[in-house]
Amino acid sequence: MADAIIVEGVRKKYRDKWALDGLDLKVARGTVHGLLGPNGAGKTTAVRTMTTLLRADAGRVEVAGYDVRRQAGEVRRRIGLLGQHAAVDEELGGWQNLELFGRLHHLGARRARVRAGELLERFGLAGTGRKAVRQYSGGMRRRLDLAASLITDPEVLFLDEPTTGLDPRGRAEVWDAVRSLVGGGTTVLLTTQYLEEADQLADRISVVDRGRVVAEGTSDELKARLGGDRIDVIVRDSSQLGVVAGLLPHGPGGPGGPGGADGAVVDADRRLVSAPVADRMAALTEVVRALQDAGVEAEDIAMRRPTLDEVFLHLTGSGQTGAAERGHVSDRPEVKA
Repeated sequence: MADAIIVEGVRKKYRDKWALDGLDLKVARGTVHGLLGPNGAGKTTAVRTMTTLLRADAGRVEVAGYDVRRQAGEVRRRIGLLGQHAAVDEELGGWQNLELFGRLHHLGARRARVRAGELLERFGLAGTGRKAVRQYSGGMRRRLDLAASLITDPEVLFLDEPTTGLDPRGRAEVWDAVRSLVGGGTTVLLTTQYLEEADQLADRISVVDRGRVVAEGTSDELKARLGGDRIDVIVRDSSQLGVVAGLLPHGPGGPGGPGGADGAVVDADRRLVSAPVADRMAALTEVVRALQDAGVEAEDIAMRRPTLDEVFLHLTGSGQTGAAERGHVSDRPEVKA
């Protein structure tokens, strides 16, 4: 089965700055693919290029089997796009909004009315269809936005930071809606500033920096780049951080000697030392014993896996400032990209 999205060597320059600089990307059909990157990395420019809103300077983009440059009309008929900002009219009811979108897509009055009802039911909004959207909660509005983007039942749906500004409940509502869509066969490309969102939803993740993909894989594969398990020790007395760093493992293995642990990270503000380990239980036992022998009082000791946040920071560094210094430009200067 052919990929739903194919991006090869795409480049886009704004003035003398590259927003995309050789972007390569493949998205399998019927999956959620996350696109992560710091401000100015090129995520929104990439989405605009894939949705025919922006023409690349070089490279090839194919969506749903059609070339976005030569067959833009065919691409538009097969995609949906949900941006950061609400596209619905807050004075109209949910049903009226969806009927309006249907008419704008030339569905005809009867089909638009039927489609509005189908989508309200699908997203758990059937009982609110006559209520003005301004009375909706944030999660309900975003679900209505999502419904509007599906008015033509697209093969590929682009979600550009779909839960920005929502509280945890609202984000969970949108996540459930996205999972339902993918279960029905829709392909989703998701850009997000919430790494937890990509961790929860994405089958695969591409990390973008300086206008190109710098890493790709499942969430677990990306986390494995930083090694396996880590042990975290929080001390009561921050003056003992150096001592703890010398006691933690030298990478995979047992406790190390004076001079600190290879791969250990010291966070003075949190009174935390973190280091990689190979054998979870053996390392935990040895570290607890070593701390007791050294007279170090630990406030907390925990084993954990690397987080996607750590992977993101490791791969991309400083974000917007760094991107500007490296000769790249924010692809949406007024908001997060």
